[in-house]
Amino acid sequence: MITDPEILKQLMQQGSLLPKEEMLEIARKKGSLFIGLPKEISFQERRVALVPETVSLLVANGHRVLVETNSGEGSNFTDQDYSEAGGEICYDRKEVFSCNLIFKVAPPDEDEVEMMPGNQTLISALQISIQPKIILQKLMEKKITAVAWDYIRDDSGVFPVVRTMGEIAGTTAMLVAGELLSSFYNGKGLMLGGVAGVQPTEVVVIGAGTVGEYASRSALGLGASVKVFDNSLSKLRRLQNDLGTRVYTSVIQPKVLGKALMRADVVIGALRAPLGRTPCVVTEEMIQNMKPGTVLIDVSIDQGGCFETSRVTTHNNPTFKKHDVIHYCVPNIASRVSRTASFALSNIFSPILMNIGDYGGCKEFIARDAGFRSGVYIYKGHLTSEVLGKVFDLKYKDIELLLMGMK
Repeated sequence: MITDPEILKQLMQQGSLLPKEEMLEIARKKGSLFIGLPKEISFQERRVALVPETVSLLVANGHRVLVETNSGEGSNFTDQDYSEAGGEICYDRKEVFSCNLIFKVAPPDEDEVEMMPGNQTLISALQISIQPKIILQKLMEKKITAVAWDYIRDDSGVFPVVRTMGEIAGTTAMLVAGELLSSFYNGKGLMLGGVAGVQPTEVVVIGAGTVGEYASRSALGLGASVKVFDNSLSKLRRLQNDLGTRVYTSVIQPKVLGKALMRADVVIGALRAPLGRTPCVVTEEMIQNMKPGTVLIDVSIDQGGCFETSRVTTHNNPTFKKHDVIHYCVPNIASRVSRTASFALSNIFSPILMNIGDYGGCKEFIARDAGFRSGVYIYKGHLTSEVLGKVFDLKYKDIELLLMGMK
């Protein structure tokens, strides 16, 4: 037995130089997803959550996608498009809602929740303003894990779905305004923009978020004169920087806003409230002082609207006149360009669904990805949204504590 410390030290040093086993990373357990794509039945919802190209990608990676017949007709996708992509066309609606992962655009109604056997994952939008309490309670009873795709964050902390749908809504709002200004839509016969020697169209955008930014981009690209109002100076500065050009900006002061509205040909309402109703910043008196034939587009109508005279309209009957001013107050503008919006949604969720499969399932991915976890409002039947808990007087638990307790 060697007892000399010096000899022991030398032997240990020699041992440290010997080849050792390589520690390999343990591969993640991949899982095969069984995704149900139901047909949207919400009023005038024409988008579809997954386009055929995304279905093809998922199927090629070993996942199954059950597509309810005519799911894509609102976005001009046929059953044949989905079947050629590898999707399984299903004629039984209840069968689609029996899949492990249900992916849809609009929140489920009571009948759709009834069709779910339970212990599944639901990914859809969450519309807090119209979300019935009974739906939440039924989802909790069935131990559903529910994820709101409008609350999912990406690596940079941005809400990608909200951002993308805002881009679409802002650009489409200006296209709609151009139509409504034309003579054949009983407008003033103006071209949205400007040509040499003719005064450009005056556009006022209320709100400097994503919708306001892309509405401003479109208007500037057509040659219109743009003024942007918002209560946040930081948002106005960001918009100036993002646009790359100097536009008139102002905080919302009633007198300044009123004067701008009197000269406007198009007004876009794009204010958003974090919770609750959008602030109503344009009074009926301001609208009475506007030029006849001015076009108002209230993109904020799904939160109550920022014009006092606004009321909800539909894609079939989108406008009405009040004080000789044309109002367009359709809540779901993105459905007007449903095919583009569907591709945008699929582009966001293709990598997310692939990652869910790579991690072995949705619950494993929730535990590992903080951005995806921020969209979870029910986890295995436990309400995890503080906002929903307070609004509906329901018990809620922090998802981080739930995950720690279930390890």
